[in-house]
Amino acid sequence: MSTGLWGKIGGAGIGVLVGGPIGALVGSVAGHFLIDREGAPFGPTPRDVVFTTGLVALAAKMAKSDGVVTDSEIQAFGRVVQVEPEARAGVQRLFDLAKATTDGFEAYAGQLASAFGEEPALLEDVLDGLFHIATADGAIHEGEARYLRSVADIFGFDEAAFRRIAARHVRLADDPYLVLGLERSADPAALKAQYRRLVAENHPDRALARGLPPEAVAIATHRLAAINAAWDRIAAERGLT
Repeated sequence: MSTGLWGKIGGAGIGVLVGGPIGALVGSVAGHFLIDREGAPFGPTPRDVVFTTGLVALAAKMAKSDGVVTDSEIQAFGRVVQVEPEARAGVQRLFDLAKATTDGFEAYAGQLASAFGEEPALLEDVLDGLFHIATADGAIHEGEARYLRSVADIFGFDEAAFRRIAARHVRLADDPYLVLGLERSADPAALKAQYRRLVAENHPDRALARGLPPEAVAIATHRLAAINAAWDRIAAERGLT
């Protein structure tokens, strides 16, 4: 996570500024960051703090629901939320506190849904990050699957949208067409147009421009890789170029 983000978390009053269960979590850890606290924000709610803290909290609650945190999941979490070496202890503390809080995952998911309700792409980023962590050990376990479906429900994603997101991470019956959001009956021209549109929309630079925090850019990178992999499979099956 960038020094700038942890600088915001370390700023006085940031937990009050964010508010809700995410604000309470931030407030619990703010005093533990030995960083430059000048310029603590007291204007609009810092979106990167809400996004990243919410993602960390939901990842922690998912680990608790599954009952076991594997080494591969820990490594995947580190790839999704990328931090400087000096910030790792702080991220771990945030993760541990979120896992131990009495607030259920619904509270964190609900606050993210409220904060980014007009920006479903950011909520999809959160789900992609959680899927990446959940599949790190090679499979999504029953408890994780229920958890992810519940978070998607709170975010307002219907079954078709959930399956489209899931198809980027696990093999489903209609994959890879689900990844592109098209039926198998789609003609080559429609497939190519959809693929090009998705590549443009999901480029990491565009994701950053629409508000994805830099420390979570790996989410966009993994999504673009899944889109490219889906296209490669379809192109090979159909002999498209």
